[in-house]
Amino acid sequence: MGQRRARRRGARGRRSAGSGDVRAGHMDLATVGGRHMKRHMKKSLALGIVAVTAACGGDGGPSASNDPFCQQVQPRVAAFMERARAENPTPSDPRYGGTVVVGSIGEIADGMNSAVSTDYSSTQHQQFVNLMSLINYDDQVNARPYLAESWELSPDGRSITFHIRQDIYWHDGERTDAHDVAFTYEVVTDPLTAFPNAAFWDHYVKGPEGVEIIDDFTIRIQLEPHAEFLDPFRTVGILPEHLLGDVHHQELAQHPFGEQCPVGNGPFVFVEHRAQDRWVFEANPAFPAALGGRPFVDRYVYRIIPEQTTLLTELLTENVDVYLAPRPDQAQDILDEPNLQLLAYTFRNYIFVGWNSRRPQLADPRVRRAITMATNREEIVQATLLGYGRVAQSSVPPFHWAYEQESVPVLEYDPDAARALLDEAGWRDRDGDGVRESADGTRLSFSIKYNTGNQQRQDVAEIMQSQLAQVGVEARPQVVEWATLLQQINTPELRDFDGVVMGWVTEFKLTDMDLFHSARIDQPYAWSGTQNPELDRLLEVLSLTVDREEAKTLWQEYQAVLVEEQPYTFFYFPDRLDGVNRRVQGVVMDARGEWVNIKDWHLDPASR
Repeated sequence: MGQRRARRRGARGRRSAGSGDVRAGHMDLATVGGRHMKRHMKKSLALGIVAVTAACGGDGGPSASNDPFCQQVQPRVAAFMERARAENPTPSDPRYGGTVVVGSIGEIADGMNSAVSTDYSSTQHQQFVNLMSLINYDDQVNARPYLAESWELSPDGRSITFHIRQDIYWHDGERTDAHDVAFTYEVVTDPLTAFPNAAFWDHYVKGPEGVEIIDDFTIRIQLEPHAEFLDPFRTVGILPEHLLGDVHHQELAQHPFGEQCPVGNGPFVFVEHRAQDRWVFEANPAFPAALGGRPFVDRYVYRIIPEQTTLLTELLTENVDVYLAPRPDQAQDILDEPNLQLLAYTFRNYIFVGWNSRRPQLADPRVRRAITMATNREEIVQATLLGYGRVAQSSVPPFHWAYEQESVPVLEYDPDAARALLDEAGWRDRDGDGVRESADGTRLSFSIKYNTGNQQRQDVAEIMQSQLAQVGVEARPQVVEWATLLQQINTPELRDFDGVVMGWVTEFKLTDMDLFHSARIDQPYAWSGTQNPELDRLLEVLSLTVDREEAKTLWQEYQAVLVEEQPYTFFYFPDRLDGVNRRVQGVVMDARGEWVNIKDWHLDPASR
C-alpha cells in the first residue's frame, strides 16, 4: 500500500539551524540514527560492510576533512571500497587500468550537490560521474533506463511510476531506493531550496503531496500532462536521504556534502577535492554489470587550469589527456599533433547580447531589431570562432527536433534597413556628432558588459561596437569580474546593465519561461524585462503540448514573435571543441555532454 511522503518523514528536512538538530556543515550522523540508522545498518550489512572508526586516507580513501560530517562518512566510504574491491576483482581485460586526466579552465563550481546546481560541469558530473539520474538519453535523444529500470505513465497522463533498480548502492554502503528519489524530489520542488531550475518542475505537484512511495523500489509522482515530461528526471542526480534528510533545505547549498565529501552512487567514487586545483574520483568496483560494470580507468582526475595557453601546453606535453573547450584559435595546434584528435560537434549553448528593456534607449523593439540588423553576425562567427559555429536566430539549437530554421523569420545583416528602422523609432543624429538622439536629447549610447578572461565575449563586444558606430549607435564595451557581473544581472533589484554578452546551455526540454515570460520578470534570469502577451501565451501552450509535431508548429510561431521582440541579439551556436589524446579510446562527446560515456573510456595499454 502506498504512502505519502509526509507520513513517513513528517517535517524532517525543514528544521531551522536553531533547532539544535542540524547546522549547515556540522551534521552529527549519530543524531541521524534513530529513524535512519536501522535502514542504513540493514542495507550496509547486506554488503558485509562494517563501520570503522579511524580516519581514512591513502589509496582509494576519500580526502581528509576536519568537518564532523566528513569525519563520519569517510570511514564508511573507505569500508565500502575495501569490500567492493574484494568482491569485485578487476577483470583481466587489458582495457582496465590507468588514470585519465581532464583539464578545464573552470572549477566544478557547485560540486556534487544537485539541489543547487546551475554550473554545467557540476550537473554533468552529477549525472554521469558521481551520482545517478533516473534516466539518460541515447544519441537520438530517446529516454533510456538508468537508476530507474522502467516507468509507466498513467492513462490520464497525471502520474508517472518509476521502478528503481535494486542493485545500486551509495558509496557508504547503503542501498539507493525510492526514499532517496522522493527526498530529492521534495528538495528540488521546495521553494525554500531555491532550486535554480525550478521551471523544470512547473507542471509537477510540489513537495510531499506530489510523491507517493509504493514500496522501497517503486515511486509514483503526480503531474499535469505536459511536454517532454521525462526530461527533468534526466537533469537531477538523486541525493542520499540518509545523509541529507535532516538538513534544512535552505542550508543544503552550504553543506559539506557538495564539495568536501560527496557520497554518490554512480560509476565513480569521490576521493579528493583541492579547491581551484583538482577533483579526483576512483572507479566504483560495485557498479552493476547490467549498466556496464566498473569503469575501465582506475582513476579520473579533473584538473583546473585557468589559463588556456597553459592548458594547451599541458595537452601537448601529455600532462593532461583531454582539454575541454579549447579556443578556436588553438584548434590547428591540436590538429597538427598526430597523437591528438580534435572533436567538434554541435552543442546546446548559444551566445547572445541580452538587452535591458528597462533602459529608455533599449525599450523599443524596433531599436533592438535595428541593432541586430546592423550587426554582421556571420563575420563575428568567422572572426571569433574561425568558422566553428553557426549564426543563431533564436534559442532553439540546430540539433533539436524543434529546429526548422527555414520557417523562422531572419534578421539579415542590413545596415541601411537598420538606419531606416532607427529613424522610424525617432532616433536621429540631431547634433551631427555621429550618435543618434531621441527628441528629448537622450543619446543612443549604452554599455555592453562581458566577463573578465573571456576573449570571445570581448571580441563580440568590440566588433559590435565598431559595426554599430556605422549606423549612429554608440556601444561601450565594459569588462566586469565574473561574480560581480552575475550579481549585477541576476539581482532583480539591481539589473545594473544595458547590454551583456552571455551564453546559455539549453536543456533538451526547451523552455524560455524563466527568460521571457512576464510572470517571471522579478526572477533572476529575466534580465531583459520582456513583457509580451503573445510570448506569454505561446510559452504557456508549449509547456503543455505533448505531441511533438504540434509543438514544432508552435515553436515556429514562438520564434517569429521572438524575432520581432528581439530581447536578445542572438549571435551563434558555437561548435563544442575538445582536444583528446589518442591514447584515450572509446570517447563519445556530443550534445548530451563530454562525460556521457566516461565509464567506457579506456587507455591504450601500450601507453600506460
